[in-house]
Amino acid sequence: MRIEKHILEQHNQSLLKEHRRRFDFIAAGIPDVENVVKKLADFQVAIPSWALGTGGTRFGRFSGGGEPRNLEEKIEDIGLLHALNRSSGAISLHIPWDIPKNAAAIKTLAAQHGLRFDAMNSNTFQDQPGQVHSYKFGSLQHVSKATRQQAIDHNIEVIRHGVELGSDSLTVWLSDGSCFPGQLNFRKAFQNTLEGLQEIYAALPADWKIFVEYKAFEPNFYSTTVGDWGQSLLYTSKLGPKAYTLVDLGHHLPNANIEQIVALLLMEGKLGGFHFNDSKYGDDDLTVGSIKPYQLFLIFNELVEGMDARGMDHTKDLGWMIDASHNVKDPLEDLLQSVEAIMLTYAQALIVDRKKLTEAQLSNDTVAAQEVLQFSFRSDLRALAAEARLRAGGALDPLALYRSEKVRSHLIKERGAKTVATGL
Repeated sequence: MRIEKHILEQHNQSLLKEHRRRFDFIAAGIPDVENVVKKLADFQVAIPSWALGTGGTRFGRFSGGGEPRNLEEKIEDIGLLHALNRSSGAISLHIPWDIPKNAAAIKTLAAQHGLRFDAMNSNTFQDQPGQVHSYKFGSLQHVSKATRQQAIDHNIEVIRHGVELGSDSLTVWLSDGSCFPGQLNFRKAFQNTLEGLQEIYAALPADWKIFVEYKAFEPNFYSTTVGDWGQSLLYTSKLGPKAYTLVDLGHHLPNANIEQIVALLLMEGKLGGFHFNDSKYGDDDLTVGSIKPYQLFLIFNELVEGMDARGMDHTKDLGWMIDASHNVKDPLEDLLQSVEAIMLTYAQALIVDRKKLTEAQLSNDTVAAQEVLQFSFRSDLRALAAEARLRAGGALDPLALYRSEKVRSHLIKERGAKTVATGL
């Protein structure tokens, strides 16, 4: 489904007067507001193909209907999101869930929707039909050389698909680990995994990156072979300059200081990108900013400061992606909310008074430092994000337009009420 241009324009016109009032009010108090709006307009967050269907748990899954039945419909859905918010201009594919039958046609379809292909994602945490060796006891860590080679070959195949589509990075997340003491030799598991990653690294094109993602637990609950940022950094440091750590906000133990992790990885030049979500307990994959918005702001504060210190381009030097599961929400509505939360938090980090913050830090004035950060966090910058969308050709209120056009009802009518998106 597409939102016709005249419908979008009518929507914007109906909200324009109030938007102008709100924008002028907030803009008057922000130095160099035009630069902030431009950065917001340029910032893009990739949407993963697997987030377009209803999520679930090991206990059940309740489809909302109208889910995309193939890769083409996934691209159409992300194209719809991008048309509404102008900030979802990339799609991240998971192989083998999203193997294109005709790469050239898929690439053309994506371009028609204004989309590029973000990082490719491999899958060695599931057994696929016809697979020779099982990943029940791991993939790259496996005691069986044949199983390890199968996982290596799969990742190299994913790279080939990515090259055909114009991607330039590979994300490797391993569910490898153990559930019980004594099940695994930790040193041998690490070495096996490193050797596998080295073979995959050697197959990367010259202009590609590899992101090594970590996770504290699940599906293994005693040990994880890439269990935290330190282990990921150890792998990527041994691999070489094209290897980076990927931070998923849900992949930490409770109360982990993620903003400090971000700062140190940036300092070492080893932060590759983000998977955005939110959580209460663990890897809950909830809507971005729905549970811990201040933590998200503190992370973005370190991102902006750290990237600027290294002269990095906010829009392309790190990978930005949502990784969420929508168990009780319309997936497209949830994604619109998540992108909005990211844009607002990015805006808040952009307006932090760096001079005052540095002065407070150098004089050990903790009260002043807190005031600087909380002033930005408590600023309502929705009008800035809306202005960036308006200038880029998007909707002033994407979620309201999505609902007024009854998009989900149209998708159910077109695709059916019992469709299930490929993936988990």
